[in-house]
Amino acid sequence: MLTGKNALITGSTSGIGLGIARALAGQGCSIMLNGLGNPENIAATRHALESEFRVTTCYNGADMTRPEEIASLVAATDETFGGIDILVNCAGIQHTAPVELFPSERWDTIIAINLSSSFHTIHHAVPLMRKSGWGRILNIASVHGLVASAHKAAYVAAKHGLVGLTKVVALETAGSGITSNAICPGWTRTELIEPQIIARAQTLGVDIEAGGRSMLAEKQPSQQFVSLEQLGQLALFLCSPGADQITGTALPIDGGWTAQ
Repeated sequence: MLTGKNALITGSTSGIGLGIARALAGQGCSIMLNGLGNPENIAATRHALESEFRVTTCYNGADMTRPEEIASLVAATDETFGGIDILVNCAGIQHTAPVELFPSERWDTIIAINLSSSFHTIHHAVPLMRKSGWGRILNIASVHGLVASAHKAAYVAAKHGLVGLTKVVALETAGSGITSNAICPGWTRTELIEPQIIARAQTLGVDIEAGGRSMLAEKQPSQQFVSLEQLGQLALFLCSPGADQITGTALPIDGGWTAQ
């Protein structure tokens, strides 16, 4: 159980971040949500978590491209909960295009959100974890932190960088009670992936479900999407005593994608 622990999860108003928030809340963890969405939907998400799991939640809409807002997010979490025990860096965006056509402004934004924001949250959260003598940093990378795919220059560069950052932080915090690990999901059916499925379906002239099956067939030998519940369970394990000596790793959960 994680009762009494506090988690800051970026990019947690939907998708993988929300799935991990639900898993942590299910173990009694207080949750600071962050991400995009209209106020009514975010309020409904908070209410659902609080009602189902009897935990405290808050929301902070910090822009993850702005270091000063990220610093304020970490400070607000500390002030609200009295510390940060678990930091989950999940904020991410995607854009696909050949490298020679990739807009420079999209490169800059993807690097800022998918990589630099994690540096800034870790930079401010680690001192709080050191003070308490315990902490879990979970960086949601991707199989694209381990291997590449065409037309994803910024995303692949950012996720490879995130895996490297994970390892450095693990070395710097080793023996302190803090661990730092990267979770590397394969295809997971989220809002981030849906545009790619739609584009694949349109290219093939098939329906959306067939487009999804085509994507799976190309990369993921299990032929099944990774579920949010499976990612949540992996996050819980990494927060458990059984994972006290697991640090600096990049753990694929990808249906065999990176085994090929």
